[in-house]
Amino acid sequence: MTDTTQTPTLDLGPQAAVVARLAEAVTDEQLADPTPCPEYAVRNVLAHLAGLALAFRDAGRKDLGVTTDTRPDSTVPELGHGWREELPRVLGEMAEAWRDPAAWTGMTRAGSVDLPGEIAGLVATDELVVHGWDLARATGQRYEPDPAALRVCHDFLAASVDDPDRGAIFGPVVTVGPEASLLARAVGLSGRDPEWAPQP
Repeated sequence: MTDTTQTPTLDLGPQAAVVARLAEAVTDEQLADPTPCPEYAVRNVLAHLAGLALAFRDAGRKDLGVTTDTRPDSTVPELGHGWREELPRVLGEMAEAWRDPAAWTGMTRAGSVDLPGEIAGLVATDELVVHGWDLARATGQRYEPDPAALRVCHDFLAASVDDPDRGAIFGPVVTVGPEASLLARAVGLSGRDPEWAPQP
């Protein structure tokens, strides 16, 4: 029997709820607006969030198949009808899947990549925090990520700086000043400019 008492876990629920609230406040008129992701409008970020929530829900459940086998960069995701109901639902299901300590153990798959459950959970956290920032910045909303999720996201990104394969996932690190907030440091580590704002 596997001992999971030392398995590092994080409740993704608070950060998933932050993202759901941001999405709820997006107006239809904002769906075509630009975001910090150059190829993504707001609608594409929302569609990406829905897709990753499904993928990481199933990765946490070890329910491998189409959702976990699809590469996130295969196409620019498009928003489906009914997304306002679907997105909060799948975000909640994703969070619930990762409340099971077993999700953080063994092997799983996400984005067509096999990886340890613990790493998949860290990637899921990073996705929620960074894309939450993307969405908030693009739509002019205040962003206060879950503090625990933000710390995990920052540490995960900081550990990737010297990874030779980093460029396949993240852009070049954007250096921030020594007084920058933890969120600004995490955003910079993700390859985004923490000062990004929509052009008037």
